[in-house]
Amino acid sequence: MSTLFKRTHMCGTLGMSDVDREVVLNGWVAKRRNLGGLIFVDLRDKTGIVQVTFDDSIPQELFDKADSLRSEYVIGIKGIVKERSAKNANLATGDIEVFAKDLIIYSEADTPPIYIKDDDNVDDNLRLKYRYLDLRKLKMQRNLTFRHKVTKLARDYFDSCGFTEVETPMLIKSTPEGARDYIVPSRVSQGSFYALPQSPQLFKQLLMVGGTDRYMQIVKCFRDEDLRADRQPEFTQIDLEMSFVDTDDVIEVQEGFLKKVFKELLNVKIETPLPRLTWDEAMERYGSDKPDTRFGFELKKLNHVVEGCGFKVFTDALEKGGDVRGICIDGGSEKFSRKDIDKLTDATKSYGAKGLVWIRVNDGEYNSSVNKFFDQQQLGQIAEVFDAKAGDLILIVSDRAKVVFDSLGFLRREIAKRMGLLDDKVYNLLWVVDFPLFEKDDETGELKAMHHPFTSPKLEQVDLLDTAPEKVKADAYDIVLNGVELGGGSIRIHDRNLQAKMFEVLGLTKEECDEKFGFLIEAFKYGAPPHGGLAYGLDRLVMLLLGESSIRETMAFPKNQNAQCLVSDAPAPVDKSQLEELGIEVK
Repeated sequence: MSTLFKRTHMCGTLGMSDVDREVVLNGWVAKRRNLGGLIFVDLRDKTGIVQVTFDDSIPQELFDKADSLRSEYVIGIKGIVKERSAKNANLATGDIEVFAKDLIIYSEADTPPIYIKDDDNVDDNLRLKYRYLDLRKLKMQRNLTFRHKVTKLARDYFDSCGFTEVETPMLIKSTPEGARDYIVPSRVSQGSFYALPQSPQLFKQLLMVGGTDRYMQIVKCFRDEDLRADRQPEFTQIDLEMSFVDTDDVIEVQEGFLKKVFKELLNVKIETPLPRLTWDEAMERYGSDKPDTRFGFELKKLNHVVEGCGFKVFTDALEKGGDVRGICIDGGSEKFSRKDIDKLTDATKSYGAKGLVWIRVNDGEYNSSVNKFFDQQQLGQIAEVFDAKAGDLILIVSDRAKVVFDSLGFLRREIAKRMGLLDDKVYNLLWVVDFPLFEKDDETGELKAMHHPFTSPKLEQVDLLDTAPEKVKADAYDIVLNGVELGGGSIRIHDRNLQAKMFEVLGLTKEECDEKFGFLIEAFKYGAPPHGGLAYGLDRLVMLLLGESSIRETMAFPKNQNAQCLVSDAPAPVDKSQLEELGIEVK
């Protein structure tokens, strides 16, 4: 059993002000170099690396012990801080080194299966399998520390605004919220199941009914859906709800939070109030309800220009009630070859587009993929809509509106990425408001809630619920940063008659409403305040603030793309006896 050296400092915090001071450090050996009469050890902890020097002034036994050190040994040292003669500008502690007087080896280490360095391009699955080694990287420790600072700031800020942090249940009843539930079998009530919450939506509304007034929670949520870079089966929300508020009240509090986050954590000043775009305007201009406004390439509608043009692809789309729209890429003609455009065309097919029309703008003439259908004058009329100039490239999609918006929304951002226009140090925040209350299901054509069935319609449009529900706007709002949704929320329905009307429009019977949402409907009978709220995706917020491309870089133990935890090998089979206790048979 080794004794413990009680540390006085962390490795990465030492500097010139500590020269001649005796220090005690603990950490991992990042590197050892033996130069004969000198042994240099790079000692690492979560704050950084410092060079520890063993020279011939120490006892031979201690020198030999230092020589036995290998990468990832866990050690403690006592020594004196000295100014380095050969300074290392690439190291935060590069002005000093620690001359060791004593050394203790807490534990030895086998050769690790991955390198413990930030620039190691190891396979992601290997990183996740040995996550406890990956976490030793300074970048990962910085990320986790930064995440901690975001959550602490959130708690402190919302506390100062009168919010109470309340925990809501993890084992709940399955309710339809847009994604598959993770279900948990009950041993006591065999044949019945809990669900893990996709969000605390119903319970935070119940807290408003219960008089909590302002609620917040940093909470785990679970959705059984296909994964991607910014999606995990379990993720964390900063969840909020407020009583006796309207949209402006909610937005004002959130802008104060965001202003504080950017100033205190990034030293970036955010000007408020933030810009607001209606959902209609966001789609018309950017083809997305989470628009990236760091660059141009705004969508233009061409229906009036190409109507009756005789080009079947365009005329068919218009006859079916669709659209013809395009974007103009400044200087794009030279930057994108025919092969590049073909690749972009293939990429848009995943959004439903059947093809891509292109027009190159030259001095006084136009070259196009549809030259045989349009003369120079007609192509010039299209170019005029975009104020296109020589060297520009116009890309056009025609189809039903959703396909056109999705395709061009993808294209403008993908092209901006390829052109190096996505500057991570530019932070364009905006609100998207006035979403449609309903959207049509692609498969059935039936109306469904765009957000959830508790979102309030614009009260001045309530009468349209009977006559034209597809025209009703929601009192909903999303906060968007650089083309990514940071969070979203709405004013909720608090009137039970209006809630009943909402369920009716969605085609739910009274029996279905009682079965799925009965406890909320029951609560509303006893007086519900006007209320609204918002939830941030914490993992996504941290990812964007850090300039990372995946939320896995902000989580300690994330799942891979198959929703597996490679550290613990979950999910895994369980004993047959456990299944029998639960009344479950696996086929």
